[in-house]
Amino acid sequence: MKISKVSQRITKIMADREITVQDMSQRTGLDQDFLETITKEDLYPSLGPLLKIARALGVRLGTLIDDQVSQDPLIVRKDAAQKSISMLRGADKPEELKFYSLGMGKTDRHMEPFYVEILPESAKDAKLSSHEGEEFIVVNSGRIKVVYGQETHILGAGDSIYYNSIIPHYVSCEGEEAASIYAVLYIP
Repeated sequence: MKISKVSQRITKIMADREITVQDMSQRTGLDQDFLETITKEDLYPSLGPLLKIARALGVRLGTLIDDQVSQDPLIVRKDAAQKSISMLRGADKPEELKFYSLGMGKTDRHMEPFYVEILPESAKDAKLSSHEGEEFIVVNSGRIKVVYGQETHILGAGDSIYYNSIIPHYVSCEGEEAASIYAVLYIP
């Protein structure tokens, strides 16, 4: 998925609903400059802010990521999964996370499943986020650090964690080797 499509969808929904960037800032608690960067410079936010934007617009996260109709069941073959989202902290900062949507194309979904590559860069500027819902993560390879409220957990391949995402949290790579996870987000 091209970043510009996400920005275009956010901008279009805001325009259709006559929501200004200032309104979005108040509804989401996100900085107005950050929101302007997302819509004007095609910066793709991390999932926490993107969930807040979707909530404030009254749409599912999937509406922003994709909205193509598919048949049930949706099958994503390993060799056919395409990188859909790269998470950046800013326009001039390196890539930290590579998300591969495993639900793209299923328009009636209530969960957002992803395969995620977590790069060592992710550990450099840990900023906790929170949003409604739950998250379930299984570490596929490498080691990850999960900061959950006041707790820090180090997980290795085969380990999993399930938590309420309303508690401030952050997931990053632990060490200098990239890690990968399968993550499922449930957004009520």
